[in-house]
Order: sequence, then structure tokens, then C-alpha cells
Amino acid sequence: MLPSMSSQKNQEKTKTEKAGSPVNYFKFLGTAGARFVMARQLRASGGIYLELMGQKIALDPGPGALVRMTHSRPPIDPAGLETVILSHKHIDHSNDVNILLDAMTAGGLKKRGVLLAPEECLDGPEAVVLRYLRDYLDRIEVLKPERACRLGPLTVRTTCRHEHEAETYGLKFYLPGLVLGFMVDTKYFPGLLPSYRDVDILVMNVLRAREAEGDYIKHLTVSEATEILKELKPRRAYLTHFGMTMLQADPRKVAEKMTAETGVEVLAAYDGLTVTLDSLS
Repeated sequence: MLPSMSSQKNQEKTKTEKAGSPVNYFKFLGTAGARFVMARQLRASGGIYLELMGQKIALDPGPGALVRMTHSRPPIDPAGLETVILSHKHIDHSNDVNILLDAMTAGGLKKRGVLLAPEECLDGPEAVVLRYLRDYLDRIEVLKPERACRLGPLTVRTTCRHEHEAETYGLKFYLPGLVLGFMVDTKYFPGLLPSYRDVDILVMNVLRAREAEGDYIKHLTVSEATEILKELKPRRAYLTHFGMTMLQADPRKVAEKMTAETGVEVLAAYDGLTVTLDSLS
């Protein structure tokens, strides 16, 4: 018998504050993927919030990121952000980037903060970051493949370029004794694997439960994600960014089956799930 959602939450959710030292954790502000799940808000689409080595980061702030942060328990103050990261320009990953940059800089009254984003997010006819906000920031880092940058004491490294409809990079965060990776939107291709071999905890955007006939969608399926986990063998994996077929298949049942097939502990994320990393490093 599968555990209830409430019991699953109680088992997975842990405290996000610890006396005397910063806690390394991340929180799913949303687990929606694809246009229908996002548009209907069958799952929230706020992206991911991270606190790592004292750095406060918003990753892929899609529609509702600001609201999900302020309504979080405990609330997350967008004015306290230090970094915003975009893996690519698509609206479900970037919709709230400008309001978060504005909040982070107090509307330009405080010149602070960092933006990491591919060049497509910044230049060209489909740039998603408003130009007047850019002068409010301390710096902007243009993401390139397999490059590292520093956020205070934290090292962040991009992966190879993903195969997606937009310029897209996965992200890896290097903590003492642990590497946290985000395999964001991509089609499977063999060159994907070397970029993630050092990852201990892997968050995977798995949009689809199965392939479609005449498949042209550049997102991972369950079978592809399963093969990736068999090869990479991270210590734990989280599934997120669900489309309709994943919701219909029940992500918890999918994760349970993947655990049995891969030998990797696989968990299905849900809106609001908080994952602490200190006990894992």
C-alpha cells in the first residue's frame, strides 16, 4: 500500500533552520511542466528556491514564483535573494524573473545581487530580462557550457548544452562533501551523461510518462530518466516538472517503480517539498 500524501510529506520534510550554522536546503516552489499543467495550475510553477552555504537563490522562477515565495511557510522574502538563475528563456522557467530582480534590488534603490542566464535570455528579439533592471545588479554572468562561477563561498557549474528548443544548461552546486545537480529541460542524448557523473543528489525534469508517436518533444520521458539513473547512480534523485501524462501516471508510483528498477532512491517532488542536505553530506 502506498503511503498517503500527508505521511509522505511528514517523512520527507525536515527542519530548515539549525541553531549555530546555516542549513543547506532547497524547496520546490512548483512542480508543473508543460503548458496545460502550468496554465491550469494543476501543479504550481514557481521553480525552486535554494539556500546553500548562506546564499539565497531562485532557480527558474516561472509563473507564480513571487506568490509562492511570500506564501511559503515560513515565508521567503524575495528582497533577501542574492542570486536569480535562469536555465533558459521559456516562460515556465522565466516568467517571474523581472519581478524578483526588482524585489531583490529594492526597485533599484540597492545595487546588489547576481543574475546567471544564457545569452538568449539577455539579447535578441526574445530576451526575457528587462534592460532597465540590469543596471540594478552587481553583476550578470552569461552562462556557457561547462563553466564555473562563484556565489560567495559556493561554486556553481554549468553542464553541457542541453538539447532543447532554447539555449539551455543544467546546473551543479558544489557543497562540502556533496554535489547537487539539476537536470533541467532536455531531450536525452549520450553526451548528457558525462556532465552529471559527479552529482550526488540529482533533480530531474521528467515531463512525460512515455514517448509519443512521431516524437519531437525535447523533454525526458520516464524510460529515458530510468536509463540515466542506471548509468549515473546518484545517491538520490527527485522527479519534477510534470506534464499531464506524468500526473495521470501518478508521480509517486512512477518514482517507486524507478527505485526498484535502478537501485537509486527516487522520490517524486510535490509543491512545497523542502529537502535538507546537511544530513546527506
